[in-house]
Amino acid sequence: MFEQPLIATVCIFALIAFGEWLSIVSRARIPMLLTAMVGFLIMVWTGIFPEDILEKSQFAALGAILIAPAILHMGTMIPINLLKSQVKAVLIALGGIIVAGALILLIVPLIYDYPTAVAGIGPISGGVIALIITSERLTELGLTSLVVIPALIVAFQGVAGMPIALNFMRKYAKDVQKELDEGTFVPMGGGIEFIEKQEEKNGTWKVIKESATLKLFIIFVGAGIAVLLGEITPVHYSLWALAIGIIGLKLKIFEPRSLEKANSFTLTMIGIIFVVIGTMAGVTPQQVWNNLPPVILILALGTFGIMIGGWLISKLVKWSPYKGMPVALTALFGFPGDYILCEEVSRSAGRNEEEEKLIFNELLAPMLIGGFTTVTVASVVIAGIFIQTL
Repeated sequence: MFEQPLIATVCIFALIAFGEWLSIVSRARIPMLLTAMVGFLIMVWTGIFPEDILEKSQFAALGAILIAPAILHMGTMIPINLLKSQVKAVLIALGGIIVAGALILLIVPLIYDYPTAVAGIGPISGGVIALIITSERLTELGLTSLVVIPALIVAFQGVAGMPIALNFMRKYAKDVQKELDEGTFVPMGGGIEFIEKQEEKNGTWKVIKESATLKLFIIFVGAGIAVLLGEITPVHYSLWALAIGIIGLKLKIFEPRSLEKANSFTLTMIGIIFVVIGTMAGVTPQQVWNNLPPVILILALGTFGIMIGGWLISKLVKWSPYKGMPVALTALFGFPGDYILCEEVSRSAGRNEEEEKLIFNELLAPMLIGGFTTVTVASVVIAGIFIQTL
């Protein structure tokens, strides 16, 4: 049965779809990736799936090709003007992951070793792409026993980060309500309306507007250039792809959210998730058990460091820590978790529809920018730099 590529693909896809359903009904408290990866391991360990099911599927091979286009797409997601309007959120997000990274690099090598620290430092900043960059390099170097570390960190980090961020956001919502009652509340500029205006303003590229095929071709050309540059320079291709996406958006070579405009984003992400699940192929229960202590240590240090960094920079930029620390914590869950938390807090805290919208707008822009800064950009940069030091 599993010899048929489509059947093998459907079986793995079923785990992803179930994980997505569980994430939706649990309001992102149970990450889709965690369900898919744990489900895959259980199926392989119990013999229900053959160990080479991913090779039989062949879909992971497509996912591997789509990594560079996906990173380029990340560079086109949010206009630079919006980043400028939310510079405090950017600084807070960066402060959190810098402190977290410093703690991991200082403490983990003392207990384990430097490769173990590097295996966790990119993924703790958030993101599937950082996981793939790290896993690829570890596999190239023959450090396959460490591949499970970034995979488990990405799987569990949302479970650690979202409840903490939610608690801080609820406290901030109460502070907003208190200021509203006292008549001292000043709304933040550059909210969700600003995002929509920038989207409309920057979406003016007319040359191949009507053809999804041509849009996708241009994206692949940019991604191909990034891969070539990665081969002939010491800079990882992921950093080139990110830079090409950002610069291409500014020059209007690419549209904002380029893969979405080319009607290809969902398929691309599913292909990449196949690659992520593939990093767990060949992992034994003993390897998972042996690597749980460093994973727990990295998650604890990372979460603590992100909160401390977020608190410090919030104080420096004169933001409430209850507002700033969740922005830093977006490194642990990113989108759509950041959006869902804003929705949940505003709905549960707002005393009327107008107040609900005000709280939502006050939280959403900095949370989205925080997630973009950490998960989309910084995690790729950090993973791309530190993995080269091995």
